[in-house]
Amino acid sequence: MTGPFSRTELLLGREAMERLQKSRVAVFGLGGVGGYAVEALARSGVGALDLVDDDKVALSNLNRQILATRDTLGQEKTEAARARVARINPDCRVTVHRTFFLPESADAFDFTQYDYVVDAIDTVSGKLALIEKAKAAGTPIICAMGAGNKLDPTAFRVADLYETSVCPLARILRKECRRRGIRDVKVVYSLEEPIAPLAAPEEGEETPPDTRPGVSRKVPPGSVAFVPPVVGMILAGEVVKDLAKGK
Repeated sequence: MTGPFSRTELLLGREAMERLQKSRVAVFGLGGVGGYAVEALARSGVGALDLVDDDKVALSNLNRQILATRDTLGQEKTEAARARVARINPDCRVTVHRTFFLPESADAFDFTQYDYVVDAIDTVSGKLALIEKAKAAGTPIICAMGAGNKLDPTAFRVADLYETSVCPLARILRKECRRRGIRDVKVVYSLEEPIAPLAAPEEGEETPPDTRPGVSRKVPPGSVAFVPPVVGMILAGEVVKDLAKGK
């Protein structure tokens, strides 16, 4: 047993690995969280990945995003992710969608084609649209709650959205999902209170505003190398375990 996924098979079994190989997972958002989710899914033997983002690798991504290296600066994140997956598992079928997922673009995706959806975007309207579309298609979805302004990677938990606490983003989504009659949403959230950034950039130092659609903040949240990866790995772990069990 010397194949690329032989160590995984020792824990999950051959039938589970065959289910993973036949699975198609869509990852929406390829930043600090989504990039690591893609990494783990590719290394777990998932057979097909849809990668959705319209951002490019920037210098400010180097501190926490696995797709960000000096070699990939300026590249489309979807292309950087496609290339990385190919270097890990060339048999994985990768489809890229160079777009930000928004309610207006939701109909461009056929959620019935996916076996699982990973939500790693950070706009409320986008998350709600993802949840609604996945639920309507009967496709399992797992959503990342706030990972910015956090320093404790051990504080993250997997829970139903309605069992969460502390996280401001989860609080907003609970309210909006309740209004829409949406139940049973698996999420990864933190019990850590968000930390206020210490200071804005000093005069003469530029921190580019976050210009992605649906993001209104002028200065992005603080983030570190050891928090977003944990969230991404937890997301991927839940997907792999569920798919391996045939859920």
